[in-house]
Amino acid sequence: MRELELKYGCNPNQKPARIFMRSGDLPITVLNGLPGYINLLDALSSWQLVSELKEAAGRPAAASFKHVSPAGAAIADAPLTEEDKKAFFVEGFSLSPLAEAYARARGADRVSSYGDWAALSEPCDEETARLLALEVSDGVIAPGYSDKALDILRRKRKGTYTVIQIDPDYRPEPVERKDIFGITFEQGRNDAKIDASLLTNIVTQNKDLPESAKRDLITALITLKYTQSNSVCYAVGGQAIGVGAGQQSRIHCTRLAGTKADNWHLRRHPKVLGLPFISDIPRPARDNAIDVYISDDAVELFAEGAWQEVFTERPAPLTAEEKKEWLSHVTGVSLGSDAFFPFGDNIERARRSGVSYIAQPGGSIRDDNVIETCDKYGMVMAFTGLRLFHH
Repeated sequence: MRELELKYGCNPNQKPARIFMRSGDLPITVLNGLPGYINLLDALSSWQLVSELKEAAGRPAAASFKHVSPAGAAIADAPLTEEDKKAFFVEGFSLSPLAEAYARARGADRVSSYGDWAALSEPCDEETARLLALEVSDGVIAPGYSDKALDILRRKRKGTYTVIQIDPDYRPEPVERKDIFGITFEQGRNDAKIDASLLTNIVTQNKDLPESAKRDLITALITLKYTQSNSVCYAVGGQAIGVGAGQQSRIHCTRLAGTKADNWHLRRHPKVLGLPFISDIPRPARDNAIDVYISDDAVELFAEGAWQEVFTERPAPLTAEEKKEWLSHVTGVSLGSDAFFPFGDNIERARRSGVSYIAQPGGSIRDDNVIETCDKYGMVMAFTGLRLFHH
């Protein structure tokens, strides 16, 4: 099949819409549902991300995409801890490595992942399909599906859940094009390989970069390669835990991603893990309640009677002092940036979220100031020499 007609483009008024190949057949097959224009943008971008993560790490990888940027991405690293399982809402599930990778990817920012597009580097197995069946999600792309997995997914959303199979051997042309305002843009495809060789130019006094940090920095950089710029990514344990995408200012990227990373850690606070939820509360409602509970706007949740919608009893608040104390113990986080840091304020903000390791292209006229700020806190920073803008 060389083309696929779509209901409409980005918006309902944008018709006609289709995807097509100039030569050869499409590398995808729709096994269920009817994908939209944005679905397919997410599907193709997220597939590239998980393919590169798998190649770099040698492990199954998964991503959760929303509006052409990842909300989360992860590899199947060490088995999930009991704390992880509780934070990711997968207690009591049988989890394959691929299922664990998706639980991690979805668990990076569960609020943003609401209605996500999922990407899997391996054929979808039953365990992963069962996780997908529980989440509010638009669709999934993978190189294959077991019979049981396909049966589970075809029953999701009253039979309308979109399931796409991609040919893992497909390789696009080296030059890519797109039309904007009637004008065709052309560029070489970004086929830059991201691996540990990018992390050898360590410019700080501290040059101790452990293998675990290399894994996390590579995870962050590959995630950034498919994130709308400007973008910054925090990573730990082989997964992205905070992605700041599409900001005009680098410091705003760092703050946004840092806040998301902080929330990821706060979801593991004993008070959060012990919240007395009503037994049949939907997963999205639980996600939203946790997000409010750990935010500075938690007072909203404790308005008269409001807590009764989600909790069996009124929980004790998580105070600002408790949050600060909990986050003060966070360390060993890695941070990637798709372009250079222009000022040391980005490093100051990253330090507040436990960042110990940084990878960025370098090349700012204030590199000396940025390096000096890293040295002040004993951080390790590598200049990759590779910018990763994505638009």
